[in-house]
Amino acid sequence: MRTIMIMLDTLNRRALSAYGGEGVRTPNIDRLAEQSVVFDQHWSGSLPCMPARRDMLTGRAAFLEKGWGGIEPFDRTLPASLREAGVFSHIVTDHYHYFATGGENYCQSFSTWDFHRGQEDDPWVSSIKDLPAPERYYGQVRAQCQKNRTQFLREEDYPGPRTIQAACDWLEKNGREDRYFLTVEAFDPHEPFDTPDHYLQMYQDSYEGPAYSWPKYGTVDVPPEALAHIQKRYAATLTMIDHWLGKLLDTMERLDILDDTLVIFTTDHGLLLGEHEQTGKNVMHVYNELANIPLMIRLPEGRAAGTRIQALTQNIDLMPTILDYMGASIPDTVQGASLRGLLEGTQEKVREAALYGYHGMCVNVTDGRYTYMRAPVSKDNYPCYAYTAMPTTFRSYLGRVAPERIEAGRFLPYTSYPVFKIPESTQGVTYARNQFVMETRLYDLARDEHQEHPLQDDEAEARMMELLVAGMKQAGAPEEQYVRLGLLEKE
Repeated sequence: MRTIMIMLDTLNRRALSAYGGEGVRTPNIDRLAEQSVVFDQHWSGSLPCMPARRDMLTGRAAFLEKGWGGIEPFDRTLPASLREAGVFSHIVTDHYHYFATGGENYCQSFSTWDFHRGQEDDPWVSSIKDLPAPERYYGQVRAQCQKNRTQFLREEDYPGPRTIQAACDWLEKNGREDRYFLTVEAFDPHEPFDTPDHYLQMYQDSYEGPAYSWPKYGTVDVPPEALAHIQKRYAATLTMIDHWLGKLLDTMERLDILDDTLVIFTTDHGLLLGEHEQTGKNVMHVYNELANIPLMIRLPEGRAAGTRIQALTQNIDLMPTILDYMGASIPDTVQGASLRGLLEGTQEKVREAALYGYHGMCVNVTDGRYTYMRAPVSKDNYPCYAYTAMPTTFRSYLGRVAPERIEAGRFLPYTSYPVFKIPESTQGVTYARNQFVMETRLYDLARDEHQEHPLQDDEAEARMMELLVAGMKQAGAPEEQYVRLGLLEKE
């Protein structure tokens, strides 16, 4: 038995025809969907990139206790659990955040790993002198990214294609072996949307305005023609990586390994490109374009192909599912549930609700019908703490603002490992991200699929609040989270 997990970054499921999308060419994702069980109510847990990956590798949502950061020394990971069961694991990736500050110990928990350089701001091409920026541009232009792009001379030179080709090469050498777990992870279609021109030409792009391949995060600040252009750039980048995904599928078929292989296809989160008058992620509410993500699972021998599952599932369910199929023990720290019963028709659901969000922002919950976004009750977002034994975060370190306020102790109930309790809010000081997320919202997806009209319904809100509190308790949320969200009275 083998498992191959394929993950594209920043994949909005509304771009996929398997989820009703139109206008984006993804014939190989379509091909995989036809062979797979497709999950319609699959949700993220912690956002964005590295928090989502920690969820997947530990089977528990961590956004209530910590944001972006490395695998903790007390985390019980999927690769480590597989190793204990005698299963070899390998990851092929171009996701450079794994190798930056705040991305520690993810790839290193695999038996072996293979990293392909050059995405975004990866400090790869070394040149003291910066390249000139475009004379006119929208969005973001970054010096290191400009340098990296000088190496993309052919399609085969782009990091995404190199990553998929490396996975094909690994399978050529190892694919017919038994009991391995392979992760194939491409950063595409994450911004900046870099792709050879012939993919952009597929979408009849005639834009001649300022350069625009990397949107800012926040309210749309470009004219309609520029927004249409970057939407086409996203589509073109997705079509490129889909083409290379086809090579991976071809390799698996030619090696004749699919009868005894579990294939999982998913993403970490989506992206806004004009929906809700926003672009990007991170600073706005977690709309469904960000949180309701694709999941397709191809069973050995293609069993149950074409089945669609409506039960609520989350990214934390992937670890126990893989361990279950690989015959490995599931650690007692895992909060997710194996999806094997859903896949094989012996179970109807694994949870009543899905909890998701960013650390220190709204805490969100869905029951599949409603989405409820519970905002902090105070502009200072107080009290909010990060709990970690490794105080690194996105390219920086936690706690530098007020180190004298950091505490240390055994604050997390699921481990005896001591951690730092680091303040992330100060009473009376306005929280930096409050512009977009200080309003609690409720949406009825049956009547408002695109979340355009917040609902006022006291009965529905009360029910969703109950699910929210139950989910927080199950996740072991720190007590101050209830205070921060106005779910408990301040002492």
